[in-house]
Amino acid sequence: MVQHLGIGIGAGLVSALLFGVLLKATPLAILLYLLAPLPILIVGLGWSHRAALVAAATGTLALALIVSPFLGLGFGAYLAVPAWWLAYLAMLGRPNPDGSLEWYPTGRLLGWIAGTAALAFVAIAVIAAPSYDAFAAQLRTMTASIVRIQSGQPAPPKAESKPEAPADQSSSGTTPADATQSEVADALARIAPALATQGLALLLTFYLWAAARIVKISGRLARPWPDIPSTQMPRAVIALLGLAVVLGFLPGYFGVLGVALAGSLSAAFALQGLAAFHDRSRGKAGRGALLFGLYLILFVTQGIALFALTLFGIADTALERRRPRGGA
Repeated sequence: MVQHLGIGIGAGLVSALLFGVLLKATPLAILLYLLAPLPILIVGLGWSHRAALVAAATGTLALALIVSPFLGLGFGAYLAVPAWWLAYLAMLGRPNPDGSLEWYPTGRLLGWIAGTAALAFVAIAVIAAPSYDAFAAQLRTMTASIVRIQSGQPAPPKAESKPEAPADQSSSGTTPADATQSEVADALARIAPALATQGLALLLTFYLWAAARIVKISGRLARPWPDIPSTQMPRAVIALLGLAVVLGFLPGYFGVLGVALAGSLSAAFALQGLAAFHDRSRGKAGRGALLFGLYLILFVTQGIALFALTLFGIADTALERRRPRGGA
């Protein structure tokens, strides 16, 4: 127990250091920041979930005391606690009548990754802006800047006496192009939580896989390596997606949670669609070429094909027509 405590403290300090270097805002700092959850996941998978919880608490406290309370809370809510929670779920097991262990199914774990990503996003949003109106204003300002940059327009000048508007402008000084950009910014602000949680769900899945591979190589992974292509979320996750859509129409942070959950679940269904493609192609001639073509399409389309994979994943969950297979 004492050894696990020491390992947890060390992992938490390393994770906090990786997270804290983001303040330098250099490419290397961003790369190190992306590795921040790995130490917590590694001790959670290789030692115990208690060590991971100590790591999460240590990193949060260190950043709060040394840098700022806000940064510590952000680290804890967005990365540390999610990493501990996923490591805890991954190592859950219950004994079977024959004495063997039944480990937590990868399909349920994937569903929890989506839920964790949505909750983490809402948590960091509330920490950054307890008032929803302030959060919405910040989000709208950010999306307006993105739209303006993408359109190649310079930043708006500071408030000064304005010259008389040309004849083709409205009395308010707003051109049709400005109105269109404003509508695009509003729409982007509405779906921004979904886009953010899509990326976070994919990252959390990668972090969990990478940490498990590292722990497996070290020989400390107690759980047998799962058959990842057979991953299939339960049908209840489809109902959760429907609930997320309904929540998305509510005002305030409940609406943000709905949009964020819809985004993270879409990423989870896309990953299941990818797993199903791997699963259904096993044993078929030309499997290597099929998989290469799929990943090439994903790369060339910059992720647009993820929408098709999402639909495939939803259908795979709803129909449950996977054929039982042995082997990897």
